[in-house]
Amino acid sequence: MTSSSRVRPGLEVLLGNPKSILGDARVGLVCNQATVLPDLRHAADVFHEHTDINLTTLFGPQHGIRGDVQDNMIETDHATDARTGLPVYSLYSETREPTEKMLENVDVIVFDLQDVGCRIYTFVYTMANCMRAAKKYGKRVIVCDRPNPINGNVIEGNITEDEFKSFVGQFELPTRHGMTTGELAKMFNEHFGIGCELTVVEMQGWRREMWFEQTGLPWVLPSPNMPTVDTAVVFPATVHIEGTELSEGRGTTKPFEINGAPFIDAYTWAAELEKYGFEGVAFRHTVFLPTFQKCAGQACGGVQIHVTDREKFKPVIVGIAMIKTAYDIYTDKFEWKRDAYEYVFDKNPFDVVCGTDKIRKAIEEGTSLKELEDSWSAGLEEFREARKPYLLY
Repeated sequence: MTSSSRVRPGLEVLLGNPKSILGDARVGLVCNQATVLPDLRHAADVFHEHTDINLTTLFGPQHGIRGDVQDNMIETDHATDARTGLPVYSLYSETREPTEKMLENVDVIVFDLQDVGCRIYTFVYTMANCMRAAKKYGKRVIVCDRPNPINGNVIEGNITEDEFKSFVGQFELPTRHGMTTGELAKMFNEHFGIGCELTVVEMQGWRREMWFEQTGLPWVLPSPNMPTVDTAVVFPATVHIEGTELSEGRGTTKPFEINGAPFIDAYTWAAELEKYGFEGVAFRHTVFLPTFQKCAGQACGGVQIHVTDREKFKPVIVGIAMIKTAYDIYTDKFEWKRDAYEYVFDKNPFDVVCGTDKIRKAIEEGTSLKELEDSWSAGLEEFREARKPYLLY
């Protein structure tokens, strides 16, 4: 695909005339392995070699700057980048927000991470934390925009409640927000009041209805368990399983697409899910053996989600249905996640994932799926209106 017929990400646009955007500023780059140009050159290498860019510092998000930290909630260390010789500060360490010391050789923070279109993913909150630090220490922030891989039209799910905010939900967003990183940056800055000096470098050629494959850009896994666009499509469904002791398929070749537990009968669970008649998805009974994380080395009965029509597939309610049916069938064996989730120690981990305790209570009380989904409507309409001023495409 030629450059004229594919999307040009914000990084590529910035590099078309870096002097006009960066001036002579000392640059701190927030990046990971997916921060690449369409020809797969990495931004850190390109910035480091560019005569008009003064790259001084690198920052890495969850999973590390090279994406080599496999599991979630595993902190990464500060280091020196072997290729550029620059300091690398981890923003998933003892701090999630750049400190004054980390920013002492930085005038502008350039943020370029590929998001997955779901609220329950840490990268956009790393961005928000960088924006707060920039406000505090008098720095600029430049966000290089990238596509929402699961399109920018559809929104779905409940809105995060104040009491349940966390590093996977700092703001009142629905589970599937339908926004790009740059649009979220503008909303965080203005609607949610961060108030830093912000520039968003917009993409060229992206349309809201696009799925990632339609952009002509290469998919580089943004985190170790997000190997394909198909993973991103189902993620707003099965990320909820992280709040339980069921396996969300980590340790398999299909994380988030394959889910289950040793006590589940695959045929029974699949049959119960098919009864809902969800459009655009089929549930295949399967048995799998995770090699690490939950249920490692144990044969698990479960289902693989096969999305047959992305336009009709409603991932969030499907994910809740998966948990509801597992809870209803195996009440005596089903467990909510035991350990803390994303450093919240005083709340049920499933509630932290959901950004509310209402979904868990509805499951435990036997509330119908329709009643639960209907309860999201008012919040979604409010969000749809609130986001309008920040949509760039």
